[in-house]
Amino acid sequence: MSGQAGGRPGKGSGGGAAEALREDVRRGIEPVVRDAGLYLEDVSVSRAGARSVVRVVLDLPEDAEGSLDLDTVAEVSRPISTVLDDADVLPGAYTLEVSTPGTDRPLTEPRHFRRARGRIVRLVLTDGGTVEGRLLAVDDALRLEVAGARGRTEERAVPLDGVVRGHVQVELRRALAADLPELDDAPSAEGATGANDRTASGPDDEEA
Repeated sequence: MSGQAGGRPGKGSGGGAAEALREDVRRGIEPVVRDAGLYLEDVSVSRAGARSVVRVVLDLPEDAEGSLDLDTVAEVSRPISTVLDDADVLPGAYTLEVSTPGTDRPLTEPRHFRRARGRIVRLVLTDGGTVEGRLLAVDDALRLEVAGARGRTEERAVPLDGVVRGHVQVELRRALAADLPELDDAPSAEGATGANDRTASGPDDEEA
C-alpha cells in the first residue's frame, strides 16, 4: 500500500529524530488499531530511496486464540493509511506494509506466551537448559504439557523469570491440515505506486 504524505520537511537522519518519527507514527495509528480490536505489536520507519517505508506489525489481543486473517488485515490497513495521510508526519511519499508476527517471532514477553497457548513451544532457560512442550496456560509461570516416562505426558510449571526466550515449534500435521500456512512465507504487504492503489498484506502464519 502506498500513499503520499504532505510537504512537511523531514526531521533529520539522526537516531533521535528517527525514533521521534517512529513514535509519531505509532501515536497516530494506535487508536485506529485499538478501535479495530487489535494490538499494535511494532512500528518501524525506514527510507528506501525517495520514499519512507512504514512497517506495522499487528496481532490479536493476548486473550485471543488463532491468528489474524487476510480480510481483517486488509480492513485495518485502509484506515491506517488514511491516518498517516491526514497526520502529515512523514516527509514525502511512503509505502505502508502491514503484517502479523510469524511463528519465528521470539517469545520474550508474557503476552507473547499467552498468544502461543495451545502451541508447542521450546523454551531457553536462564540456567542454559531447554524445555519443550505444549503451552497450556500462562500466569506466574508457563504451564506446559511435556513428555514423561513410558510415553505419558505430564504437566510442568516453568517460572517466567527462569525463561530467556521461547520459540513456537511448527507442527507438521497441524500445518498440513491447514494447507501448509505455517510452512509458507507470507506475501509482502507492499502496494503499487499511487495514493489510491491499496494492497493489504497477508498474515505471516495461520493457526490451524
